[in-house]
Amino acid sequence: MYDPKSLRAEEFISDEEIRQSLDWAEKNKENKTLIDNILEKAKSCRGLSHREASVLLACELEEENEKIFALAEQIKKDFYGNRIVLFAPLYLSNYCINGCVYCPYHGQNKHIPRKKLTQEEVRREVIALQDMGHKRLAIEAGEDPTHNPIDYILECIRTIYSIKHKNGAIRRVNVNIAATTVENYTKLRDAGIGTYILFQETYNKENYEALHPTGPKHDYAYHTEAMDRAMEGGIDDVGLGVLFGLEQYRYEFCGLLMHAEHLEAVHGVGPHTISVPRICPADDIDPGTFSNAVNDDIFAKLVACIRIAVPYTGMIVSTRESQKSRERVLHLGISQISGGSRTSVGGYQEPVRPQDTAQFDVSDQRSLDEVVRWLMEMDYIPSFCTACYRAGRTGDRFMSLCKNGEIQNCCHPNALMTLKEYLVDYASPETRKIGEQLIAQETGNIPRKLVHDRVLQYLGEIEQGARDFRF
Repeated sequence: MYDPKSLRAEEFISDEEIRQSLDWAEKNKENKTLIDNILEKAKSCRGLSHREASVLLACELEEENEKIFALAEQIKKDFYGNRIVLFAPLYLSNYCINGCVYCPYHGQNKHIPRKKLTQEEVRREVIALQDMGHKRLAIEAGEDPTHNPIDYILECIRTIYSIKHKNGAIRRVNVNIAATTVENYTKLRDAGIGTYILFQETYNKENYEALHPTGPKHDYAYHTEAMDRAMEGGIDDVGLGVLFGLEQYRYEFCGLLMHAEHLEAVHGVGPHTISVPRICPADDIDPGTFSNAVNDDIFAKLVACIRIAVPYTGMIVSTRESQKSRERVLHLGISQISGGSRTSVGGYQEPVRPQDTAQFDVSDQRSLDEVVRWLMEMDYIPSFCTACYRAGRTGDRFMSLCKNGEIQNCCHPNALMTLKEYLVDYASPETRKIGEQLIAQETGNIPRKLVHDRVLQYLGEIEQGARDFRF
């Protein structure tokens, strides 16, 4: 029985409810009156149910699809403006005991060299990332209680936060590790993590178990209920995601929104972020073996429909996607992207991009400076801001500010000041020139005089060597 308030995975992610929702969406995919009514409701920016959003995703009317994309673009603009937050993944270890058939880290893969960073190697990786200009990391590690116990993850977090190199500092560490216990989530919270991220991979239980034939990840319920344990452990911000291509995309979309609804119903706050990775090539993995692969047009519509359904939630796209693909979805809903990423353990220390321990092939291989310049040339503000997390604006406090529009009064100025830091400390001359012009232009868009004047003051102080101003 479907129950969004249940703490049992098979009740808040009900296969029967998903299939009924998809059947209803299929029957109404050309129902213009219903689709217009759903879009009208969505304009209030209070979100849509999984059933309503599934109708939009299924819609095959060209005129209505144009309205869907236009609304997604407007909602993105209203809540996130022209800011794009930048981050980088940091792979700590590729030791893993799971048998996930779509991931090269699976325990049976004998082709890939196994590696785990020492604390000195973590330090060198972090310095390399700081020297690029990064302030926000997402740490990744395979599931292996012997090689990657929670104490190792906690030690790495302490090391990361402790490193101050030149003007560099990692100000927010997000964590993407396997489902764990309430006790361990509390330890992660106490270590000062930002968002806890865990991809569901697929919401289809039968398919999930087939794709994870061995290892602790085989337990569908334990994995799916992880976010409830994380929030019980005191972590305010959690990030959802599925790996599109493992199952029919409409099924995953519906399950993803049901998971968001469940978190809202039980904890009073939905996911802080939603990631939208697609299956891609990697060692020992051929994406052609997955028949549910998602093409670029469907991918763009998925992003648009997620943005409409959960307007307040940040959306992330990684360097799995090409420059062209990322450019297409930025205005439709994406608010965070990775830049200059290495998906191998120890990859940032290497002058040549290594492939021997990569979890997946990186499509967008540009440097962070190139990505920053590219964003600015499209009139986006590259943001390295971590202010909300450090000011305690997390969970329901962040969402309440976001829903009433007040977050703009913090995020826009903070984006400009962190961009200024990047330009002064790390940017190439060409990137800095474009960035200074963008900052001059955007400071004029700060509506409150007091904030405007203070930003100008802080920008001047950053030029003189001061760092880390925030609202």
